[in-house]
Amino acid sequence: MKHEAVQNYYGEVLQGSEDLQTNACCTPDDMPDYVKTVLSQIHDEVLMRYYGCGLIAPEALEGARILDLGCGAGRDVYALSALVGPKGRVVGVDMTPAQLEVARRHQDFHAEAFGHPESNVEFHHGYIEKLEDLGLEPGSFDIIVSNCVINLATDKGAVLRGAHHLLKEGGEMYFSDVYADRRVPEDMAKDEVLYGECLSGALYWNDFLTLSKEAGFKDPRMVTARPLTIENPKLEARVAPLKFLSATYRLFKLPELESACEDYGQAVIYKGSIAHAPHALRLDDHHVIETGKVFPVCGNTWMMLQDTRLAPHFDFIGDFSNHYGIFVGCGGNSPFNGLELDGAVPGCC
Repeated sequence: MKHEAVQNYYGEVLQGSEDLQTNACCTPDDMPDYVKTVLSQIHDEVLMRYYGCGLIAPEALEGARILDLGCGAGRDVYALSALVGPKGRVVGVDMTPAQLEVARRHQDFHAEAFGHPESNVEFHHGYIEKLEDLGLEPGSFDIIVSNCVINLATDKGAVLRGAHHLLKEGGEMYFSDVYADRRVPEDMAKDEVLYGECLSGALYWNDFLTLSKEAGFKDPRMVTARPLTIENPKLEARVAPLKFLSATYRLFKLPELESACEDYGQAVIYKGSIAHAPHALRLDDHHVIETGKVFPVCGNTWMMLQDTRLAPHFDFIGDFSNHYGIFVGCGGNSPFNGLELDGAVPGCC
């Protein structure tokens, strides 16, 4: 699908979120109260032109430098600008001039609404597949976010490689997108409505994991996921039998991560010191770390906590001096598991 078709769909065809024909590009209502409070202060015109599919506000954002890929009219940019505070900065990039025009005319409004002495956001026109053309400094961002946009990109691998290049060591890409349960047929991918509705450009989930690892993100972690119910009988028939889900992933830029979750006998204790997460921190869909409790972790999870902005909020137990094999239950199972029970080596299926 050409850029021009997507630009036309989001710049001309869609004049507001009510023009969407499916629920793929809609954020569910179950968001934290503090995020709702921030969103209530965002300009109505910006909110009206929002087409996202998830929440892209990770933890510990104060003072962070964030890049939003496919920022549209700027809803997430402005929400994040409130969360990073006046010492942080949020940069948005989008390829649709009509969307950027809306975003730029409300910079002063949001600076005043959030009590900032001046605007802490900026917007760039460009393609997320060509981040190197924007003049942004490599290794300069703490976090890169994106909300239901990468599925619209013509080269998903290029987006992930560009994001990896712009992140600081220990930074992360935290983003929501739409994924398919199988590879989308070529004729469906050419359907401009299905593409614009964030369906026929969706990656097969396993291809996404492969592309992420090839880009340098060695251990992708799913945070949340929800099935998409298209609720449009005509479009539903056109995509059948494919199924889709909206998922939020976090990808850490940590070169020492291993290809599997290995056990070094390590553990962490969460201090409960992150704002809005006093009782537990949800790192991903299988790591909800309670405050004050010794929590065993694999080596990769250890590094995701110790070598990132999250480190001040944890106490760490152990090191990498002893290896105990695969960390069962965190990323894989050893083929040796169960040998003493029946003598059979379990398969992968």
